[in-house]
Amino acid sequence: MIKNKKAKWTVRALLLVGTVVSLYFVPWLLVKAWILPLPDTIQEQVDEAIGHGFEGMIVYVDEAGKPPAFYAGGWKNRENKIPADPNSLFKIASISKLYDAVAVTKLVSDGRLSLDKTIADYLPELVGRIENADKITLRLMIQHRSGIPNFTDAPNFWEAPTETYEEGLALILDKPANFEPGEDYEYCNTNYLLINKIMDDELGYGNFRFIQEEILTPLNLTNTYASLSEVNVADVMSGYHVGYPYDLKTNDYGMHATAEDVGTFLRALNDGSLFEPGEQEIYSSIYEYEHSGWVPGYQSFAKYHEDIDAVTVEFYSTTDPKLYNWNLSEIINNRIVKIIRKKN
Repeated sequence: MIKNKKAKWTVRALLLVGTVVSLYFVPWLLVKAWILPLPDTIQEQVDEAIGHGFEGMIVYVDEAGKPPAFYAGGWKNRENKIPADPNSLFKIASISKLYDAVAVTKLVSDGRLSLDKTIADYLPELVGRIENADKITLRLMIQHRSGIPNFTDAPNFWEAPTETYEEGLALILDKPANFEPGEDYEYCNTNYLLINKIMDDELGYGNFRFIQEEILTPLNLTNTYASLSEVNVADVMSGYHVGYPYDLKTNDYGMHATAEDVGTFLRALNDGSLFEPGEQEIYSSIYEYEHSGWVPGYQSFAKYHEDIDAVTVEFYSTTDPKLYNWNLSEIINNRIVKIIRKKN
């Protein structure tokens, strides 16, 4: 995924440079962001977020009975001084797990996969290489209750992220389980690495094609893509990591989508219109209805707020070594929802 010499400096350099400054200043910024008077409008809150140090931000709001609203602030591309565009593509990172979980649900409903079959059933070559392969079911992997080590936690992973299933898998093979299957919860990207492989094997082709046919096309989502290779890079919002001098836009971290596409998907997920009869009951038994995502340079949040019947999607194009910007993002997200509630 590291495409050039400049990018090969990636995340060890950026994890070190500027950390001392961040440790001293950022906690006070969190306090400031929390106690500031609530702005009257979402755009004012976005502008305030840019003042807190985010290079760029996009917000999409879908309130029932109202046209969707779009907000943006800061830069789409800092170097070229291109203002943030609410229709830009963004690296949605782990929000993609919602799409994977829906795809599994549809395959289970069709009788093509079983939630109670194990890694040993689906990937017998991993017996003896992944501890408890005969006990870890598809259901446990979807729910992050497998106990499998997380391959993205491997030392220095983000300096040179893996590009293939085999490379990712090699980082955790023959390692002890973190806990017995079903006995605990630990967020783990390895679960979904394996789930995607299981879907590919069952389908006989890449599972994103299935996602496109069963989810994206019915919802008319034409701005959601499997990877950077499928898009015009100029359409992607730039991403920045504190202490690292280069734009991370050209690193391929998986799915790309606009905030509107993510919001439309999330609305359909929560109101059930995405599902055929019987599917929503399956989905509700295995996974959640909101998600967030993080990769270097990109933070994303997608949530449905039942009390106000509203979907919010927030994209932030700045990350930092200590994840202070993650905490800052959550403060800003909560303030955006307060503004919506106040208006109502």
